[in-house]
Amino acid sequence: MESAIDKHLKCPRTLSRRVHDDYQPPFPMFVGRADASLTQVVMAYLGVQFREEQRASAVSAMQHIVASFSLDNGPGNHDITFHVDNQGYGNFIVVGYWRDPAAYCRWIRQPEIDQWWSADDRLHEGLGYFREIIAPRAEQFETLYAFKEDLPGVGAVMDNLSGEIQEHGYWGSVRDRIPASQNDWLQPDGELRVIAGDPAAGGRVVVQGHDNITLIRSGQDWVEADEQERQLYFTEMLPPLQAGMDFLRDEGQPLGCYSNRFVRNVDKDGNLLDIAYDIGFWRSLDRLERWAESHPTHLRIFTTFFRVVTGLQKLRLYHEVSVSDARYQTFEYINCHPQTGMLRDALR
Repeated sequence: MESAIDKHLKCPRTLSRRVHDDYQPPFPMFVGRADASLTQVVMAYLGVQFREEQRASAVSAMQHIVASFSLDNGPGNHDITFHVDNQGYGNFIVVGYWRDPAAYCRWIRQPEIDQWWSADDRLHEGLGYFREIIAPRAEQFETLYAFKEDLPGVGAVMDNLSGEIQEHGYWGSVRDRIPASQNDWLQPDGELRVIAGDPAAGGRVVVQGHDNITLIRSGQDWVEADEQERQLYFTEMLPPLQAGMDFLRDEGQPLGCYSNRFVRNVDKDGNLLDIAYDIGFWRSLDRLERWAESHPTHLRIFTTFFRVVTGLQKLRLYHEVSVSDARYQTFEYINCHPQTGMLRDALR
């Protein structure tokens, strides 16, 4: 049994874990591993927002973003998602992961990237665009997988996979897997603030984040699942999951959830794939933990997962959770509706 925290990220612990050293988890789970050369990653969520009549233009814009990843210093892994938000807008999000922040900076500063984003054309296309980018340090994120091959998300830019780990299957295990939690409560510092533009007026808007904004990506992949497991997912797992994600999307603000999107993976033409995940931004890890531990919408998700997880063969479940420093966050919006992402909760 291994610790989820890799050896080179361990330090003298001043804050205790939620379990005793003799704790035995109820089933095997694994985490991504990276050597000491990985000190920080970049997670870039690049969105195109549209009304249905603009779908063809939105697909073209999404494809342009995907093609830009082929330029020098592009991401080591990416995927594409689609969802309809609670304002009725369609959203494609192209998600890229870099294991080298310097490479990301070189990529985004290329004229082909910078000039496209800055061009006046973006203001007059009838589309919305957003960039939500965080760059957690190695000690600021964790992963958890119920499988061992072809890791999605940030796991794809890490080096390896752990053996069975101890810190899972109990409340508080996410925090215990984040190396920084050994001596940091990971509390938020400050508020979301609009520092340029006016969300109500459209155009270009920039939101300033704060320390320890928490991002969770929690996924399900049924591409290889047989009919029995697909039925299990659609009839038992998906209904409480969908209800919980819709609740956070529509009513999560008082709980500290800034934004929640339950998305479906798509190919570069916008066709749906048999993969889905949640993208949730929270004010703090503490706020996410409170919802997870006590709210009925999550308790139904959690108890369903525990009931079925030991029998899963091809249905792939995972998540990644990160906190980040305000100086490594970017939240920019062009002609997005005022309920998009961080715009809803940012102070004017």
